Amino acid sequence: MKFIVDNWPLILLAATSGGLLLWQTLQKTQGGTIGTAEAVRLINREKGVLVDVSEPAEYAAGHAVGARHIPFGSLEGAKELPSNKALPVILMCASGARANRAAGLLRKAGYEKAVAVSGGLAAWRDANLPTEKA
Repeated sequence: MKFIVDNWPLILLAATSGGLLLWQTLQKTQGGTIGTAEAVRLINREKGVLVDVSEPAEYAAGHAVGARHIPFGSLEGAKELPSNKALPVILMCASGARANRAAGLLRKAGYEKAVAVSGGLAAWRDANLPTEKA
């Protein structure tokens, strides 16, 4: 106990530093992802474009209603992307992992509002949002 009392400024500094590092790490992993409710809001209120980056077989098995299909491998330079880079681009795949990488690629290409749906199509279905098969 004496150690803590004598060295409280150092302990406070270490705890603050560790907390800031943890916060920074969490921000990097959360960056560029949104929940299904936010995705619907962007689509309805800000004319967001929903893009499914799944493979063709996955897309055919089921996708969100109204989603444009651009497989991840052919995303760069795809003509199906909106020409207005200021519009929100909401990316989705089966689990959200590819969509998150795709959002990073599109942000580097100038689509500042490119975001991935956290949890992907599974989260979309869990939220009882409409899906269809090709």
